[in-house]
Amino acid sequence: MQSALFRLTARSEGCFGYAGAERMCLHGKWLILEGGDVYNDGMIDTPLSADDLIRAKDLVDKYRRAMGKRIVGQEDMLDGLLTALIAGGHILLEGAPGLAKTLAVKCLAAITGLEFKRIQFTADLLPADLTGTLIWEPDKSVFSVRKGPVFTNIVLADEINRAPAKVQSALLEAMEEYQVTIGEQTWPLRDPFFVLATQNPIDHEGTYPLPEAQLDRFLLKLKVDYPGAEDELNIVRLNQTEWDRNGGTGRQAQTFTDMKTMLGIEKIAVLRTTALRIHVDEQIERYIVSIVAATRPARDKAGRSGLTGGGKKAFTGADAAVKATAEGIYRYISFGASPRASIALHHCAKIRALFAGNTFVRPEDVKTAALPVLRHRISLSYEAEADGLDQDAVIARILASVPAP
Repeated sequence: MQSALFRLTARSEGCFGYAGAERMCLHGKWLILEGGDVYNDGMIDTPLSADDLIRAKDLVDKYRRAMGKRIVGQEDMLDGLLTALIAGGHILLEGAPGLAKTLAVKCLAAITGLEFKRIQFTADLLPADLTGTLIWEPDKSVFSVRKGPVFTNIVLADEINRAPAKVQSALLEAMEEYQVTIGEQTWPLRDPFFVLATQNPIDHEGTYPLPEAQLDRFLLKLKVDYPGAEDELNIVRLNQTEWDRNGGTGRQAQTFTDMKTMLGIEKIAVLRTTALRIHVDEQIERYIVSIVAATRPARDKAGRSGLTGGGKKAFTGADAAVKATAEGIYRYISFGASPRASIALHHCAKIRALFAGNTFVRPEDVKTAALPVLRHRISLSYEAEADGLDQDAVIARILASVPAP
């Protein structure tokens, strides 16, 4: 019987999840687990105890050790995967071939016990190949539904920018609405549903760049760099061990029998509940909004710098905008991040605090989460390209211009 982990009753208060929050996050009166345990609103409102934090931090450490058995280095990618899984969002992963992107998501599926499917995006892919289609059955004289590979828990959309826009839009409905329409009927997707899409940064010929509206649906954009010399040496040795284990066939073991399910949906619920109870001070909340507001070059022209209310003076967002303009940052930005970025940064900062073993969010947690949250939500101008600046460099300047509390 499928767990009722994510099938929750809605309420009016804000939720913790990202896209599709009414299905994917702790957005309800109660939360029933497979074992019959219940997490309720009272637990979310209760201050986080040291024992609860230690329990959650222990799960994070076990996850890191389990993933480290197969993935050498790439700590940022591994933490990003867990961050999105806890927050209920999706990931856009950018990196050159051969950097263990597919292996990482297979390992994630193994230790969570969730079903995993990989879809190779190509120019001739059709939406029906992704979502499913209607099949005519002559003996019954009826159409039956044949569901596509998106009806799973974890989807690896490999080289998503190689498929045309109509295929990308089909995946967009699944990511945002957690449902798929086949014919005249709408089918809900499984709980949880997690998309990890990859892009190759070194080959853009024959690709279809993702539109900004779809990029904004991803919680994080992670960049996977080449490993260091010591890490690469360990990769070679680990591969040799796998090669010996398989009798010299040169084929990697794909069964993952040595990876136990140690982060099932009940334990994911523990991490989500703990992250919800991480305290965020009002000054940190204002700091988050100030960072996102400082990415919008048109704000000064529209006279909407910073946050105002009740006749009060705008707080640090206005000062940051003026300083950013004075430093010439805005000439590098075509348009900035939406309020969805503020929501995502708020959630991810809480999870980063959990990873660090803290009961409250620090400015350092916000800065750490800012790069993967904002880098795909900021569009750069031609001047940035001419000056050799990428999104990370511009975000770093914005972070330097916004005073931390």
